[in-house]
Amino acid sequence: MSKRTKSIAGGCFCGKVRYSAAQASLSLIECHCSQCRKQAGHRYATTATTSRGLEIEGADGLTWFRASSDAERGFCAACGSHLFWRSLDDDKMAILAASIDDTSDMRLESHIFVDDKGDYYAIDDGLPQCIGYDIPHQPS
Repeated sequence: MSKRTKSIAGGCFCGKVRYSAAQASLSLIECHCSQCRKQAGHRYATTATTSRGLEIEGADGLTWFRASSDAERGFCAACGSHLFWRSLDDDKMAILAASIDDTSDMRLESHIFVDDKGDYYAIDDGLPQCIGYDIPHQPS
């Protein structure tokens, strides 16, 4: 997680689920893997925090989907807003950037799983790209 953090708040579209995180990274990462794209309908930008540092109001309105043996994804059962990704192995938690109330000082800083991106778009913003979580992509 980035050393630059801030307190954030946000929630789902209908307002039934709200959250706050005391120390969320100011860095946003955009994931291009097929799981994230299928869930979000396109790219999936998140910030990092820890599940310990996250408080959720209306948590009984969340549905958790086990997306893999390593992680699950949380969304509002009422409106379907995608809110969280959390590791099942440790305390890592990601919050979808679109659900955060104020992103004015947050910036997209890298792309992950770029070899799995959709064929219908290009990643041409000059930011670092990785073929996994942290393996640099070597453009051909």
